[in-house]
Amino acid sequence: MKIMEMPLQNNRTSLGQETIKYFTNVHRQVALTWVANPEELPAVEAFLNHFDCPLAFDFQKALVNFLLPQDALSVLQQAISQQWPQDQVLGSSIAAIVKEHQLIWQAGRFAFNLTSMGLVYAILNVTPDSFYDGGQFNSPDKMYQQIDKLVAAGADVIEVGGQTTKPGGFNEISPEEEIDRISPAIDFLQEHYPQMPIAVDTYKLPVMKFALDRHVDIINDVNGFETPEKRSLLADSQAGLITMHSNRNQEYNDLGHAMVHFFQENVSALISAGIDRRRICLDQGIGYAKVADGHQDMTMMRNINLLTQFNLPLLVAISRKGFGKQLFGLDKKDRLPVTLVAEAAMYQHGGRVFRVHDVVETKQLVKMLATIDQAYWVKPADKQSRN
Repeated sequence: MKIMEMPLQNNRTSLGQETIKYFTNVHRQVALTWVANPEELPAVEAFLNHFDCPLAFDFQKALVNFLLPQDALSVLQQAISQQWPQDQVLGSSIAAIVKEHQLIWQAGRFAFNLTSMGLVYAILNVTPDSFYDGGQFNSPDKMYQQIDKLVAAGADVIEVGGQTTKPGGFNEISPEEEIDRISPAIDFLQEHYPQMPIAVDTYKLPVMKFALDRHVDIINDVNGFETPEKRSLLADSQAGLITMHSNRNQEYNDLGHAMVHFFQENVSALISAGIDRRRICLDQGIGYAKVADGHQDMTMMRNINLLTQFNLPLLVAISRKGFGKQLFGLDKKDRLPVTLVAEAAMYQHGGRVFRVHDVVETKQLVKMLATIDQAYWVKPADKQSRN
């Protein structure tokens, strides 16, 4: 026996084909074909019923077509190895499919496997004026204490930010001042937590150069690495990139298609500059709409799955943002519950990198959702039946 991916055709006259393509491109499903001998089909059907997925049989060709969530692929592989341990062709075929659908983010010293588990990316703003925590950690002692807390909480990455880009306007500082703000945190992290991945949030070329010279692992640019100089600088490094779509200066007739088009051009420009595709993570730019915390932000929370077609990590950056005030009148200190609800929705639609202020709660969220998504009950082979 063997399993293959179904070839998908552009056939806009067939709703069935378009539906399958939609679910594979947007809802992180994989369209598969299981080829077996006719007498093996009942056992295959009984086995696949454990995965609660739609099945379509072609008895003449002795095959089963089915749709499976990407998160279930590794579970399927493990169950196959237990059910048919001697079938090397079957085992090799599913292993190849699992490998093809791995989501790896190569970021500096680290290769983050986001295939079946999200990443909690902690925010450390060493600024006096960031929207949520401005002024809390802009002295060395306070930032060091906060770094200790973020590490103890289980942060997977710590991002240092020295220039706010909050909605409603902000005071731009010089690259020199921004470097002065972030360098103590970078020094402390590298001295005390050398295995902690470090990110820097900046849109300024000199600050990017400083950070890369200090061997940080990730650069997060709210302007999407929009200049050839930035792209050339990043091409000469191994750092991961978070590239953001910003629409503060424009309105859209069709937000979803415009966002996809932006990233098509943006990712193409990054790759053309010599940046490995595996280093790129996409950020929709929630909170950077022309009207912050308005309907466009809500639309982007819902349609983040439009970006799964790129097969790149997707950033969820909505921690304690103003939608909590807009919808419920919540103060910043009271927005954690609505943040977690919105993050859960975006996780289910493909978000995998969570940029947050609250590490402990987000770690629990990510682990809980990943566990649910992979919770398939497959009986041992000797106990299975058709019932």
